[in-house]
Amino acid sequence: MAKPKTKVKKRKNKNNLKVDKIKQNVIQVTLLSIILFIIIFFVYEIINLALNPTDSFLIDEGKIYQEESVIGYVIRNEKIIQTTDSGTKLVQIKNEGERVSVGEAVFRYEAANEQELNEKINELNTQIQTALEGQITVLPIDIKALDNQIENKINGIQNKNNIQEIKEYKADINSYIEKKAKISGELSPAGSYINNLINERINIEEQLKNNSKYENAPIGGIVSYRVDGLEDTLTPESFENISTAMLENLNLTTGQIVTTSETMGKIINNFESYIAVSTDTEEAKKAQVGDKINIRLSSNQEIPAEIAYINQENNNNILLIVKITQGVEYLTSYRKISLDIIWWERSGLRVPNTSIIYENGLSYLVKTKARNA
Repeated sequence: MAKPKTKVKKRKNKNNLKVDKIKQNVIQVTLLSIILFIIIFFVYEIINLALNPTDSFLIDEGKIYQEESVIGYVIRNEKIIQTTDSGTKLVQIKNEGERVSVGEAVFRYEAANEQELNEKINELNTQIQTALEGQITVLPIDIKALDNQIENKINGIQNKNNIQEIKEYKADINSYIEKKAKISGELSPAGSYINNLINERINIEEQLKNNSKYENAPIGGIVSYRVDGLEDTLTPESFENISTAMLENLNLTTGQIVTTSETMGKIINNFESYIAVSTDTEEAKKAQVGDKINIRLSSNQEIPAEIAYINQENNNNILLIVKITQGVEYLTSYRKISLDIIWWERSGLRVPNTSIIYENGLSYLVKTKARNA
């Protein structure tokens, strides 16, 4: 009975071996099939890429514009300030570009004997300084404080390039020197002599002031000494008299800074300014008074503008006059400028033109995500 049991056990082991071998073969075939599929897939992709190469582009936020470059003529509301004696040289009180109120002193004209009076003042300053030298051996606290103030002002004026600030520093220095001279004169043996020199200089300065003719601002606005003679021609009241031919006949140079006058100044309305441009584009032909656009100045400053006047000229040309309320200060030095008119702009995702596909009258992009187009 024991021998038959032994034979049955051996038969089962053989069957198990066959099953395991079959399983191994199936696994091997499956792995080989997967590897072969992957190889075929990559070969297919490489061949497809070689036959149909593609480029990838990054997409970002951006803007597109419809714009054109033009030449513009600046039109302003400005008032000339000039004495009847145009040959008299002016002395600036307010700086170029400084804002003033109505009635505020802008500049003065030199006195008839101004050069002579200034020479006397300089001589008196020298005499006062000479009289002070060696008069006091021990300096009181007041004089030491004034010396420190004078030194600080002298050091500060070296870094200044604004005319008005330099004048203010100079006036402060002269005031401190005068105070020092008075104190020193009282403490020195030559006190009465020094005080007489100081009083004489004060009298001459007062005489210089009284002999000068001061000019005040007729309107509030920006002070300018750049006068080109077009202040009464290119005005907001003269739009109907302005044409492309009239502007070209002015023979102005684009971007040229208006020269500074030595005999007259003016006040410019700093709240608004106008620019006249000539163009023949379709956008200009469709434009209407009141339309909002943007302009870009040569400084790359982009500012809003409004169309204030349109003139359809005989030669199919359009004369546009646009109004701006920003960047007025930048234009005070110019009469003829280059600028860009931005008719419209759009914001959105920006893509290269080469990424656009044109097919059957359609324009589209192909976006790939997880290998799905």
